[in-house]
Amino acid sequence: MGSRRLALVRILGVIVVAFGITYLTWRWTSTIAWDAWWIALPLVIAETYSLGESILFALTMWNAKARPAPPAALPGRTVDVFVTTYNEPLEIVAKTALAARDMHYPHRTWILDDGGRDEFREAAHAMGVGYIKRGDEWIGRRRFAKAGNVNNALFQTDGELVAILDSDQVPLPHFLDRAIGYFDDPDVSFVQTPQVFWNVEQHDPLGSQAELFYGPIQQGKDGWDAAFFCGSNAVLRREALMALGLTRFARNAFGAMRSSLRTARSRLLDMRGSVALRHPDQIELIEHILHEVENALARVRSGDVLSEVSFDLRENSLGAISPGTPTDVASELIAILDATDVSHTDEALALHPLDTASITEDMATAMHLHAMGWRSVYHHETLVYGLAPEDLATMLSQRLRWASGSMQVFFADNPLALKGLSFAQRLMYVSTMTSYLSGFAALAFIIAPIVFLTTGVMPLHAEPLAFLTLFVPFYLLCQLFFQVAGHGSRGLWRGQQMSFALFPTWIMATIAGFSAKVFHRHLAFSVTAKTRQAKSLNLRHIRVQLIAIFALIAASIAGVLRVVAGDAAVGPTTFTLLWVVLDVLLLGAVVVAARYHGPATPPLHPIPDTAELDAVLTAYGPDRDLRLEREALHPSGGAGS
Repeated sequence: MGSRRLALVRILGVIVVAFGITYLTWRWTSTIAWDAWWIALPLVIAETYSLGESILFALTMWNAKARPAPPAALPGRTVDVFVTTYNEPLEIVAKTALAARDMHYPHRTWILDDGGRDEFREAAHAMGVGYIKRGDEWIGRRRFAKAGNVNNALFQTDGELVAILDSDQVPLPHFLDRAIGYFDDPDVSFVQTPQVFWNVEQHDPLGSQAELFYGPIQQGKDGWDAAFFCGSNAVLRREALMALGLTRFARNAFGAMRSSLRTARSRLLDMRGSVALRHPDQIELIEHILHEVENALARVRSGDVLSEVSFDLRENSLGAISPGTPTDVASELIAILDATDVSHTDEALALHPLDTASITEDMATAMHLHAMGWRSVYHHETLVYGLAPEDLATMLSQRLRWASGSMQVFFADNPLALKGLSFAQRLMYVSTMTSYLSGFAALAFIIAPIVFLTTGVMPLHAEPLAFLTLFVPFYLLCQLFFQVAGHGSRGLWRGQQMSFALFPTWIMATIAGFSAKVFHRHLAFSVTAKTRQAKSLNLRHIRVQLIAIFALIAASIAGVLRVVAGDAAVGPTTFTLLWVVLDVLLLGAVVVAARYHGPATPPLHPIPDTAELDAVLTAYGPDRDLRLEREALHPSGGAGS
């Protein structure tokens, strides 16, 4: 974003905020229909939320950073490139692995196969790239999806830098050269580049390209040192990830140690009473161990090394249990002491460099890196080409995971309360997380006109001229501000449509994130399918939106009939009908999306296939077993082979 456009964006942002505050002040103080509070309050709250989102967007754009050409990538850095895969076909993974292998800057490429497939291991060997799968230590333990896959590989590699690519994200040869120079700054923890999808048509019916996010928004966050790590197309500093893992481990161990010692103290106090009746001669032993626990608690509070505290507690306590101690007393004391040993873990890895507490491990990891004082970079240059969903169901599954994970972090690890973040960084994270609350606002914006047109119940009391004078300029300025801030980004209107039309998804995500925090419900990580899943029209996924559209149209007919019958005023009804038209236009995006099943003519991949890729697929692709069977029947390669 150039300096002139940035200045214009700032001016428009101030004007939008000023008009918005004026309008909302008027709404709250003069217009609420308290006789219909049940619809009036949700509507004005939805409007207030929308103003809040506009203010956060203006703050994001205020400091948008257009970086100059990146620093040159100095030689000598060691780099591991991870290609993550779970169930994607070899054709997709091999293309990415070969392109990653052939990048210019010296590095090592690894296929991280969470599916543990033999043909992938053999194909990796044939391509000359590394192959990593989970070991036996993961059997029966939580796997943490992609975050666990990457964390597993981090402990089997040693590169100073780590580049992460999803299985379908094919890099250009100079990807590393353009990103690595930023790490000359020792405080930079990661460099994120855009995600661009080659299989998306110009009109982008599913709203996949997200050019506003991978452009002005990320540049705005970058200006506040709050650019997001987006899970792929990024290079990260291993030291930063390991420091994060150690910090989290220490923090969790501190809390677990303190909690376990308090529990041990309570159990020993209870045990002292029962032992006094059964074995009065053992009271002195109980008192000794209780004293050791109290001492350990004091040392934990003072910041002593937890491993030393735990070791001393066990040594001083277990040593006091003699062979003559009654078996029931000894076994109970040993169980209490064992519970205070927080060094053991029931997980495959003691440290988790990538955050595993959320299914959006990328955003959570970035947030905690920023909280530790690490810096980030958003490099706005297309260096990787990926695959976007080609049907509505897959897209909805992807969006639900993103939104659910974001709301999970919002409720469990809210950036407003996270120590270490600057005020601006807190707002940048909150702005993304709270954007998914728009589902509830959209619900209010859909229900309010239906209520008025069908019943005549007004959600606000205001003179039409006053309303038009205050609301219309605010709304039009918001649209102008959005267009200027996103200038050059395609799909701005489609983005607005999808933000509104996916309101059921956002509501479900918010409930899921809240339930994960309050009720400890597990959020499953769904891998986005890389091949087309649906081939026919399926309206099941948009039934809520269809009901809303039909209800709006039916309400419009009812509203017109009420005007004809003289039961409703022309002015408010006309304005409400325009409101309905806007709602239907926004909701209509999902109808178009439901009819879409991928490009009619598959576009050519920007990075062409190679003869080596064809050879790998021939040798290890889906027809491999049939080929091996034929070779076994006809070892000479004669007829029928």
